[in-house]
Amino acid sequence: MQKKFYITTAIPYLNAGPHLGHALEFVQADVLARYHRLLEEDAFFLTGTDEHGTKIAKTAEGVGKTPQELVDENVQKFLSLLESLQISNDAFIRTSDKEHHWPTVFDIWKRLVEEGDIYKKKYEGLYCYGCEVFVTEKDLIDGKCAIHLRVPEKIEEENYFFKMTRYRDELKRLITSGELHIFPEHRAQEMIYFLDNDFSDTSFSRPKRTLTWGIPVPNDDEATIYVWADALTNYLSGVGYIENKEQFNLFWPPDVQIIGKDILRFHALIWPAILLSAKLPLPKTLFVHGFITHDSQKMSKSLGNVVNPATLIDTYGSDAVRYFFLREIPPTEDGDYNDGKMILRYNSDLAHGIGNLVSRITTLAEKNGSVILEQFDGQAEVDIYWKRYHDAMNTFRFNETLEVVWGLIAYVDRELTQKKLWSHPDNKTLSDLTHYLINLGWMLTPFLPHTADLLINAILGHELEFRDKWLGISVSVKKIGLFPKKEA
Repeated sequence: MQKKFYITTAIPYLNAGPHLGHALEFVQADVLARYHRLLEEDAFFLTGTDEHGTKIAKTAEGVGKTPQELVDENVQKFLSLLESLQISNDAFIRTSDKEHHWPTVFDIWKRLVEEGDIYKKKYEGLYCYGCEVFVTEKDLIDGKCAIHLRVPEKIEEENYFFKMTRYRDELKRLITSGELHIFPEHRAQEMIYFLDNDFSDTSFSRPKRTLTWGIPVPNDDEATIYVWADALTNYLSGVGYIENKEQFNLFWPPDVQIIGKDILRFHALIWPAILLSAKLPLPKTLFVHGFITHDSQKMSKSLGNVVNPATLIDTYGSDAVRYFFLREIPPTEDGDYNDGKMILRYNSDLAHGIGNLVSRITTLAEKNGSVILEQFDGQAEVDIYWKRYHDAMNTFRFNETLEVVWGLIAYVDRELTQKKLWSHPDNKTLSDLTHYLINLGWMLTPFLPHTADLLINAILGHELEFRDKWLGISVSVKKIGLFPKKEA
């Protein structure tokens, strides 16, 4: 039976357009989806958008639009970014979609009610409108939200609450045992600390007069379902929880869910507790990435240092932007972007690295005409690189995986130079060089899909798939140029 792989991103909030952090997460998820497809697994990749909340309603009012008009406008920006970055998602879920998302929200709410985990009470506390969450004094720095640097408002209202504390011990066991794998490990320890020190039931609704733009609570016209019971359930609705049970049963639970560190608590505690209450299997791994700064500063409109990912793609090309995110930004920690780093990576690794090697080999092969692929003398060496490649990929070390690929690029370049292979381009030499390029093409497939496609197509066309045997076939290698040098 073919192995399955289900991966999700967090769903971006649609009060504004995409930023570099969104692009990073899309690319990381895409790499894993493409990698598992390369391994001939049945992969399902979900992303989407979070479209309800007070902030969206206020933003829409401020620009003279309805909330629906605002989210319809902003969702196009995210869809455009996905296309520009060559993100290979299989589904895109919108939480404002009454046909595909709302039925799942209602069903999960019903399950939680039947389990006795939803109750109503009056609540007085602090609320951050920027985060759209209730916060405690412990969450604040100098009395302000650590993310939005604003003093939260004190509110009192009657809400429905989810009985999360009922699942404290089970959540701790799941995280400690690794059944719910949180990567990297220190993020798991943060959640254990939180369970031990500051864990309580959480609000699952807001009064309709306060939260006008959202999904109504079943059988209560005066209440609106709050974000956790709305947005988190996208991972169910997006894979067919209600409308495609066969697909849902095949792919559930998620194998990897990629999220930013700022929403870890919600995904590591609230989300698993929802699933425990609903009697559904939990995700296997939560992969947690950091933030991207610009010249070591947090990006913000007030500082004027926000970088539009679409501008980067227009300037450098999709694969170059993907490469920078994956090679320069540590997979699980904060990383920094600036134009100088981008141009350095582009010229040294792409133009002078893979671009130069591919140009040299394909030029030789094209001059020679057809190449008959013979037994590959470098297979043992390449297999060593493949092992390192898989080891790094299976532990989400995207930057180290690319170091392995560029290590193979450097090795082939040395072979070409030291043995002066251009001076005797017989069929055996060209065959070995072509085999190297084929392997590089497959290795690059998850990371630089356009480049990999150009490379494989220049050698083999589209007739052969990964793992096919190439011996004895005749190929007409075409000269290709990749990544022309950029001026600083």
